[in-house]
Amino acid sequence: MSFKERLRGLRHEPLVHFLLGGLAIFLFFAWRGTDVDPASRTIVIDRPQVERLAMQFSKTFRRSPTTQEIDGLIRDFIKEEVFNREARRLGLEQDDTVIRQRLRQKMEFLARSSAESEQPSDADLQELLEANPAKYGTGAVFSFDQIYLGEGEQALVETRAKALLAQIGRGGEWQRLGDPLSVPAAMERVDRSAIERQFGDRFADEVAVLAGKPVNVWRGPVNSGFGAHLVRLRAVTSPQPPKLADVRQQVENDWRAATIEEREAEAYQALLDGYTIRIEKP
Repeated sequence: MSFKERLRGLRHEPLVHFLLGGLAIFLFFAWRGTDVDPASRTIVIDRPQVERLAMQFSKTFRRSPTTQEIDGLIRDFIKEEVFNREARRLGLEQDDTVIRQRLRQKMEFLARSSAESEQPSDADLQELLEANPAKYGTGAVFSFDQIYLGEGEQALVETRAKALLAQIGRGGEWQRLGDPLSVPAAMERVDRSAIERQFGDRFADEVAVLAGKPVNVWRGPVNSGFGAHLVRLRAVTSPQPPKLADVRQQVENDWRAATIEEREAEAYQALLDGYTIRIEKP
């Protein structure tokens, strides 16, 4: 075989294409003046990493991997690592919505993780229980009115809520405000289960929270399965306050959800404080 024939044969070899692509990437970054980090060209597969790969395999297939399967897992991990590093060198992760969302989810998980394992004290739970007796008590009876604000982005809903509250403050008839909805605009002396049947669990929870505030005041937005509402709680009859021992799990679930939300907000604010934000609107 002549030298020219060998060259023509090499043009069809995938390995040659791969090496030429790597050379092009190297030359591109050299032309930009970016030094190649030697450490980034070294992939170390240590024993803990092999054990993690084997554990993931065992969780998926409910058995330990064979020696050949472990070798395959290692090869696949190396391939993933090589492509990942080269993609980052080319900046392919930038402006990728999926990657941005995934990284955001990981950061939010880190912010929440400590609160998920934290155990509240009895004093914490008792304080939450006493602040929301109607929510955890059984037999509470509510009378309320609601104005449906519709669905949409939170900012738009809040803007509309403020506009309607201003209209009510000027003497507007609340029955004529808002969007039409198939559920009642007013309910008289109904218990939690009746509210849940009409508006859903989330709305019933928020109405129960309103029971701890002064009545005959329009508040909102209050969310339901339909969207957002303004709600005026006119009257509430609460039973005897429940004992913590009887509703402990429900109270603890609510405490944990509120704590997780608070920790996540604090973590975000701490990170945000380190940035200078400039917004240029069209």
